[in-house]
Amino acid sequence: MPNDQTPAPSSVLTGPLVVALAYDRLCTFEFGIAVEVFGLSRPEMGSGWYRFAVAGVDDGLMRATGGLTFTVDGGLDLLQQADLIIAPGWRGMDEPVPDALCAALRAAHQRGARVISFCSGVFVLAASGLLDGRQATTHWRYTDTLHQRFPAIHVTPDVLYVDTGMVMTSAGTAAGLDLCLHIIRHDFGTGAANSVARRLVLPAHRDGGQAQFIQQAVPRPHESSRLGPLLDHLRRTLGTAHTVETLARRVSMSRRTFLRRFEAATGTTPARWLLTERLNRARTLLETTPASIEEIAVVAGFGSAATLRHHFRQVLGVTPGAYRAAFGTPDQPSARA
Repeated sequence: MPNDQTPAPSSVLTGPLVVALAYDRLCTFEFGIAVEVFGLSRPEMGSGWYRFAVAGVDDGLMRATGGLTFTVDGGLDLLQQADLIIAPGWRGMDEPVPDALCAALRAAHQRGARVISFCSGVFVLAASGLLDGRQATTHWRYTDTLHQRFPAIHVTPDVLYVDTGMVMTSAGTAAGLDLCLHIIRHDFGTGAANSVARRLVLPAHRDGGQAQFIQQAVPRPHESSRLGPLLDHLRRTLGTAHTVETLARRVSMSRRTFLRRFEAATGTTPARWLLTERLNRARTLLETTPASIEEIAVVAGFGSAATLRHHFRQVLGVTPGAYRAAFGTPDQPSARA
């Protein structure tokens, strides 16, 4: 029987076939994310869990970052069978994407396969034309280049991932994990996503975007003693009304200084940060409790069910009831959704 670090034998599984692309000068970490999430043995998930295979883009010996060489399960013909295809980074923004790969991706997508990218893998999807007219994201270092080279793509630079249905893209490398957990939640439910997240020692879902990482991810040392406890306080009191003035007084700053330093530390405004945290709390309650929408709205700090529904639709594109139906535990009473 395989151990936790052994790729799952696809022959005993019946779930969706995930095919990760591999190429010469492979981005090792991004590829490792695909293997870690979809390619390891997870007997607790049953026989319906994902099958996994690696498709080689190039002929002959292929190398990976770090001095590794590797073999693959097959060539681009594997894409004809895939349910989910992963482009785990690309070897360089200025490196051309082979026409054969672009054609294979378009054919697979037309057949009904989902296609996703991690980080710079977005350039593979862009070259294939699958992102034309769609929203997409990538690492913040590449967003300007992506926009300039592929103006038909609606580049969204400040999110962790974008899901447009059959085509999905993630931001910087680690955001690929967020996208993978999102896919698991869609395919197998919240319980499965939570189980995989626990094994990865990750939160089941992170809110917010990558703007917080662009300039400064951690408050300056002389501010952390004030802003850190403030953020903890806000998380404990999401159901309380907060204003910029009261928050600034709490950390002994002027309003102007507080707003400037809060955004430098978090990458967003206090209002937007609170909204994200409140949505996160509401999502957790919808997933794990039978509480009514009205009760959740109060606990999470929205005040009313109407306000909660408004922000859910605006930010997540669904109603709280639809979200609970998709991600809640099976024994939750649907009448209260």
